[in-house]
Amino acid sequence: MVKKKEKKEKIIFSVGKRDTAVAKAIVKPGSGKTKINSKPLEIWGSEQLRLWVTEPLILSDDLSKRVDIDVNVRGGGAVSQAEAARQAIAKGLVNFSGSNELRNKFLEYNRNLLVYDPRRNESHHSSGKGCSKRGSRRHKQRSKR
Repeated sequence: MVKKKEKKEKIIFSVGKRDTAVAKAIVKPGSGKTKINSKPLEIWGSEQLRLWVTEPLILSDDLSKRVDIDVNVRGGGAVSQAEAARQAIAKGLVNFSGSNELRNKFLEYNRNLLVYDPRRNESHHSSGKGCSKRGSRRHKQRSKR
């Protein structure tokens, strides 16, 4: 009995985050299909959000036509979800290709394609004089004279 060596399919898992949105992407060899939350990219979100998400696909040239990408996004708003999906796709493509060229291309174009942005809104500070009504550091106007 002869056993054939099965060639394992290369599958890459990647995660992208923005604010409270988390996107998990699966990149595997295929014909260039991209789905977000089980919807084809062509019908997902608004035109502006689709353009953001397609940026890494356009920058990767022919690589994006050789892989299928399935993204699952949860949490946050529409824009945060789009940016998280964009980051997950970019990270997945870089890991799939294994080349530093693509990584450098993404970093040169926009660093947020590969690097997480830790900025958050400042939480509300209550109590003390001039309790802030609108904004974390807003106070009542004080007269100096």
